[in-house]
Amino acid sequence: MIIILADINKLLWGITTILLIGSGLYFSKKLKFIQFNIKEMIKGFKGSKDEKVSPFNTLMLTLAARIGVGSLAGIALAIYIGGPGTIFWMWISTLIVIPNAYVESFLGVLYHEKKDGFNQGGPSYYISKGLKKEKLAKLYAILIIVCYIFGFLTIQSNTISKSFSNLMGLAPIVTGIIVSIITGLVIFKGVKGIIDVSSKIMPFIGILYVVMSCYILVVNIDQIPRVITLIVTEAFNYKSMGIGIITPFIIGFQRGIFSNEAGIGSGAIAAATVDNDDAKGQGMIQMAGIYFTSLVLCTLTALIIMLSDYNNIIFSNINGIELTQYALNYHLGPFGEILLLITIFIFAFSTIISGYYYGENSLKFLKKQVSKKDIISLKTITILLLIIGSVINPMFLWNSVDIFIAIMGIINIYAIIKLRNKVK
Repeated sequence: MIIILADINKLLWGITTILLIGSGLYFSKKLKFIQFNIKEMIKGFKGSKDEKVSPFNTLMLTLAARIGVGSLAGIALAIYIGGPGTIFWMWISTLIVIPNAYVESFLGVLYHEKKDGFNQGGPSYYISKGLKKEKLAKLYAILIIVCYIFGFLTIQSNTISKSFSNLMGLAPIVTGIIVSIITGLVIFKGVKGIIDVSSKIMPFIGILYVVMSCYILVVNIDQIPRVITLIVTEAFNYKSMGIGIITPFIIGFQRGIFSNEAGIGSGAIAAATVDNDDAKGQGMIQMAGIYFTSLVLCTLTALIIMLSDYNNIIFSNINGIELTQYALNYHLGPFGEILLLITIFIFAFSTIISGYYYGENSLKFLKKQVSKKDIISLKTITILLLIIGSVINPMFLWNSVDIFIAIMGIINIYAIIKLRNKVK
């Protein structure tokens, strides 16, 4: 089953990668390489004190969904499977596809609408209102629910459980139950509670991880040139794994897009919650978030791993987080593992609550009159899936989620290309 999923995954991601690169290059030219306009990105943070959901709040909500374990486990898995060269292609993919994030966020705000006191939007909304394709819009909404509620959230739970099991010997099912209870306490507070929690914990954990990583880099500063050289040379190593640069190229793009979600459309859901109609400002601030996710956090994780002797370790049934754990233990001893455990929990938990919001947003699109019973049912299903996710095969989860992400990417790229004349 896993082998079949892996084959489907490769096929779909071949198509998705071509579309994401093509649209990224197109919008780079159309928008005059907007991804390099740092000044406008900084301006995007401006907001009114009267706003219930400020541009900063939407950025934290998006970062909560984007960072997760993709920046810790996903990047480690990419290095383990495709080698150091995957990181080079992750950098390139980020620079190419980042204009897609601007466009989808712009459209998310352009077509957002007020529901239950908060703005809501995203690909389903601009596909429905902009393209007038209701069936396709509903399909995307269903994919968001399946991908986030059934996929992303279970991956986060699986990673937390595996980390606590490896370090503390805690049974995965016990960790899953604890995570589900804490999640329930937040998501039952509603949209405002989710946004408030994301805005409080993301700055703290982001700074903590960057400081810890920079300390490791400073201690190993003499080895950094060697690692950077290895990343670049392995990206073009035609003898690597006997199949040239294809494996690191595809995996690098896949992991880069998995971590930053530029072009997939999910970021537009968070962008659309802003309490104003500044579509350009939201587009700019979302691009800034992608730079932080892919070029800062993911790169720091990659360097930490490659500065260790990770090649001497063989893992079975790997999630990816084991590699990051090993590297931090190598650099900082048991203290490093404890710091990682805290980081994993907060990153993954923030992704869980923001991913739940994406699912609720999509449910409200599918059902114009959503009852309290519907919302309670979705929250209950989410809590149960977090428990189940703690004991599922991680490779099955990664392959399944990657397939759904690829399909979402294909639909979203089609939509933003069709609506290209609406973007300024």
